Amino acid sequence: MQKKRLMIIGAGGVGNVAVRKAARMEDLYDCIMLASRTKAKCDAIAKEAGPVPILTEAIDADDVSALVALIESFKPDLLLNVALPYQDLPIMEACLQTGVHYIDTANYEPKDKAHFEYSYQWAYHEKFEKAGLTALLGSGFDPGVTNVFTAYAVKHYFDELHYLDIVDCNAGDHGKSFATNFNPEINIREITQHGRYYENGSWKTTEPLEIHQKVDYPRIGAKESYLLFHEELESLVKHFPTVKRARFWMTFSQQYITYLKVLEDIGMTSIEPITYQGIQIQPLQFLKAVLPEPSSLGPNYQGQTSIGCQMRGIKDGKERSVYIFNNCSHQMAYQDTKAQAVSYTTGVPAALGASLVARGIWQKSGVWNMEQFDPDPFLAELGPLGLPWEVVVDGKLAFEK
Repeated sequence: MQKKRLMIIGAGGVGNVAVRKAARMEDLYDCIMLASRTKAKCDAIAKEAGPVPILTEAIDADDVSALVALIESFKPDLLLNVALPYQDLPIMEACLQTGVHYIDTANYEPKDKAHFEYSYQWAYHEKFEKAGLTALLGSGFDPGVTNVFTAYAVKHYFDELHYLDIVDCNAGDHGKSFATNFNPEINIREITQHGRYYENGSWKTTEPLEIHQKVDYPRIGAKESYLLFHEELESLVKHFPTVKRARFWMTFSQQYITYLKVLEDIGMTSIEPITYQGIQIQPLQFLKAVLPEPSSLGPNYQGQTSIGCQMRGIKDGKERSVYIFNNCSHQMAYQDTKAQAVSYTTGVPAALGASLVARGIWQKSGVWNMEQFDPDPFLAELGPLGLPWEVVVDGKLAFEK
């Protein structure tokens, strides 16, 4: 197979992991370009990654014409987008104009509205189909690996999947009073929104962090977990119509919630622009600027994450439960890629999803979610790439039917 050229846009924590992992795939890639708004960040990553050669450039990913020019100059076979969710559509448009396959890790979200859904990107399906290009959406962990876990369970363990609870625990300690594990602007917008879950054919809405309960995580123990809306629920209930209920849960410490509540009460989490000394700014963007950079948390991070899918359904006429999960050590992630585990668990699947598209294993014209491809090739390589996973059949789950 002829070696491919890969372009990666975004040089944050996830971009760092994805570049380091992809740059070790010397049988697949002959060159990688890393581009971001701040070229110095790209240069710092490229200096330590390899053996695949890495070129770096500065780019404004909101500017379609600039993206098109950069893509045409480098001539990649595929583009991995690990920039901000606001930039998904401009990057997809640039890929269409240049004939390049597209992969991302998070769905589109308007910059001026805290609302995310796949409809914006699904609308591009016919365009990518006509262009003969693949667009792979949500190739992170959640969304991403959780979608593949669900597809794997449906393929191998269920005739019908009825109940799905995605559980996400970060039991690590970074030693900071308050910090977010990925882009603060995106993280805080996500968890201050109303919660939503799917039940009996319709979506139910909750107040932010209103519903919570203890969940027992493998090798971690019981942690308070809060119901949020997460984008993979939208695609999973569409593609697995036998699902009766689908929910997403994430852990937060009481200290984190207290800090977040105070910031919210004083207006610092708002995305409504204000005028400060004659300049229009969003309070949340200012808050992002003063909080610790997520990629800086790695060196002192202790503990582990645990993310997985707790599922109930029917096999051969009998009820069955399946729990598929990964636990990831912050220390291991840092030793491997100089990143904390939250960046690692997103960056590794991003690099893997891109590699499956590059090799033609996951490649078909149109816009697709992860669960629409065969889960077996992905999961066969996920463990060796750094994220081993486990399956528990008919064990105790945290949730009843």
